[in-house]
Amino acid sequence: MEGVVGEGESYTLVVRKPCFGLPTACPSSLPLYLYLRFANVPFQLDFNLVFPDSDQIPYIESGDYVAYNNEKGGVIERLKRDGIIDLDTELYSVPEWISTKAMLSSWLADAITYELWVGSDSSSAETIYCSDLPWPIGKVLFLKQVHSVKQQLGITKENAEQKGEEIYRRAGIAYEALSTRLGAQDFLFENRPSSLDAIFLGQALIVLQALPEMSILRRKLLEHGNLVRYVERVKTEFVETGPSYSVPHFRADSSSSIPKKGPSKSSKPKSKPKKEKTKEEKTFKRRAKYFLATQLVAVLLFLTLMGRPDDVEVDLDDDDEGYD
Repeated sequence: MEGVVGEGESYTLVVRKPCFGLPTACPSSLPLYLYLRFANVPFQLDFNLVFPDSDQIPYIESGDYVAYNNEKGGVIERLKRDGIIDLDTELYSVPEWISTKAMLSSWLADAITYELWVGSDSSSAETIYCSDLPWPIGKVLFLKQVHSVKQQLGITKENAEQKGEEIYRRAGIAYEALSTRLGAQDFLFENRPSSLDAIFLGQALIVLQALPEMSILRRKLLEHGNLVRYVERVKTEFVETGPSYSVPHFRADSSSSIPKKGPSKSSKPKSKPKKEKTKEEKTFKRRAKYFLATQLVAVLLFLTLMGRPDDVEVDLDDDDEGYD
């Protein structure tokens, strides 16, 4: 279970903000957080509030090393390939490993994405991703993401109900299979933590704590008592005892936690307050302002498209009436 980590190495994990009683409620970020906790790797938490739609987040950095979420397989797979942290080395030959991984990365990943952005009232997604951005930038980014998720899942006005039922049906099958797989064990495979435990538990903690009580996905998970106990135990042992952090606040000129361009660039230490800004910090500041400017342009383009229904079709359901 031990990872290949240099003596005294410390990592910085950059994720989306903490909320709903979790160190991060982002479905991409929380599994990585748990993976590092399972590996007993020392790390600090940092938060990105400036780029809610960035596919680079989460990312991890240490010295000259940095791994981004948008690399092949995400950060966890990159850490494995680079021989840094691999909890799964003795598990690849275990029966059901591949099918369980596929089920987590497709059926359950689709289900939590659907529930956050489409299936529920979407207030949880707004809190996780957009609540720190100025209005209407946050609102427009939210609506754009809803539209993107519907395209990703193949949802149209004509098949919306059928697609929703299929997503929930598959999620129910997945939870049943995971409940059977877990049984009375402490973890899913060989009674030891793995990347699949981290992925499932990250998703499940968000389902139980971030989704509304009437969430269909939440109700389906609650049907399996051993899965719920599993989630609560890991929360107590690995989340509540994790690295300390303070809730960050959005600043348009913040230079911290801004993704660097390209996966090969190293992380530079952040300067102390009151010191003269470095060239890199000034560059980060310009990037943050550029981000806000480009999103304002996106607002104008979005409103222009809304005003031209005959030329461009923008699929916004009745749930998006709050935009007006």
